[in-house]
Amino acid sequence: MNRPESIATTQASTAPRPWWKGATIYQIYPRSFMDSNGDGIGDLPGIASRLDHVADLGVDAIWISPFFTSPMKDFGYDVADYCDVDPIFGTLADFDALVARAHELGLKVLIDQVYSHTSDEHPWFAASRAAKSGAHSDWYVWADAKPDGSPPSNWQSVFGGPAWTWDARRGQYYLHNFLSSQPQLNLHNPAVQDAVLDVMRFWLDRGVDGFRIDALNFAMHDPGLRDNPPAPATDRARTRPFDFQLRVHNQSHPDIPAFIERIRALTDTYEGIFTVAEVGGDEAEREMKAFTAGESHLNSAYGFNFLYAERLTPGLVCAALAEWPDRAGTGWPSWAFENHDAPRALSRWCAEADRPAFARLKILLLMALRGNAIIYQGEELGLTQVEIPFDQLHDPEAIANWPLTLSRDGARTPMPWDGAAADAGFGSGAPWLPVGPENAARAADIQAADPNSLLNHTRGVLALRKAHPALHHGAVRGCRADGDLLVLDREGDGERVRLIANLGSGIVSLGADVASGTLLASVNGASTEVLPPFAALVILT
Repeated sequence: MNRPESIATTQASTAPRPWWKGATIYQIYPRSFMDSNGDGIGDLPGIASRLDHVADLGVDAIWISPFFTSPMKDFGYDVADYCDVDPIFGTLADFDALVARAHELGLKVLIDQVYSHTSDEHPWFAASRAAKSGAHSDWYVWADAKPDGSPPSNWQSVFGGPAWTWDARRGQYYLHNFLSSQPQLNLHNPAVQDAVLDVMRFWLDRGVDGFRIDALNFAMHDPGLRDNPPAPATDRARTRPFDFQLRVHNQSHPDIPAFIERIRALTDTYEGIFTVAEVGGDEAEREMKAFTAGESHLNSAYGFNFLYAERLTPGLVCAALAEWPDRAGTGWPSWAFENHDAPRALSRWCAEADRPAFARLKILLLMALRGNAIIYQGEELGLTQVEIPFDQLHDPEAIANWPLTLSRDGARTPMPWDGAAADAGFGSGAPWLPVGPENAARAADIQAADPNSLLNHTRGVLALRKAHPALHHGAVRGCRADGDLLVLDREGDGERVRLIANLGSGIVSLGADVASGTLLASVNGASTEVLPPFAALVILT
């Protein structure tokens, strides 16, 4: 069946549990969600106007990517004013109205925070670069040149080239782990920590329910500026100088967890606040555990286990879950198959002909994982990666590394709302990126009217997760990978649920006892004896 066959009526536990534990979170990329004023760029009033769609999915919260004042060289992740809304997105009053509408619909509101760097147009940086002495002089990472004039260390930036840029006004180099227009904040400085905590307090006082903290493991560097060692040989293509190093000194400093404790101390003075960190890199699992350990750090973290994976395999799923055992002191994970920085999963993980079936399997699997589930806008419609011509690219990383980096722009294209409209209902005849004809055909209004659509399937799967504590917040009692077959057992509040999934394009026969129990859901023609390609069952055992 396309939607779950039945919904169990198991009574949920009455034990206190924070709202975010087991939550489903819907990520909104503001530029591409809905344009309310016809300028080609999505905005906060546009988001507010489409929140009914999000609420109808059955999610618990929205996460809004940056909308702060910014020159937009990295599309909002280069912040020039942490406490205001960029005019292209609206006003603070528009933000307040959005929060009020979300809360009216029962949705929590999470927003991005970018503490590792600012824009070079931020007043803090202007003051810091003006002189080597003064109140802001050490708010960023400055260092003298080597005797030969070369940069202080061999560190490389994520977006290509050295992570150091010379500033003639100050006569020193400044550090930037991303674009040269994104200077690195010096979070070793307690005054800088105080300043960003004041930013967090500003938004908490406006009614937000939590934060997703961007690139948190880049927040602190080695003050000794030691060179990074070379990375060992690999058979993977290296498209950036950044890929040739082990990044052990420009990021991931051991003092980051102490700064996180200050964040947690602040958020604990408010009620029901959720914090989640984005953590990438070679040591992501270790750092995520440190960032979420116990009750004095962040509530959750997510890495890139699935976001950049070339294939979705049972082994990948089991390995990811194994990193987060259900034991005291270990944090709570969050999972995303797609986001604004990664190519659309359907374009990465399956052949074009298999996408309709794979999309149904994919959302069922995401909702069966222990942890929070993050859905990226359009994932519920089955949107795919749009091919963006070079002359229409905006993504600075894609432009710098063309054509070897798959553009992030292709996953940031406008949401299709109305299949009959020339702009797919986005609100502008000339959107900042093309919608893409294939995605226009997947518009929300078309799918809402089709009971067998992916959109309605997604609604059903989210309802299934909420109805069953084992799926929603239960422990993992077993995860078995056997070729393309995945068998995942979850247990919670007195019930046990099993997901049995075929992640491959062949047919998988099931043993006599594998699928015994009460059938809760089946997708893509699955039966208790045979799983066709990309088919799955959910069984109450």
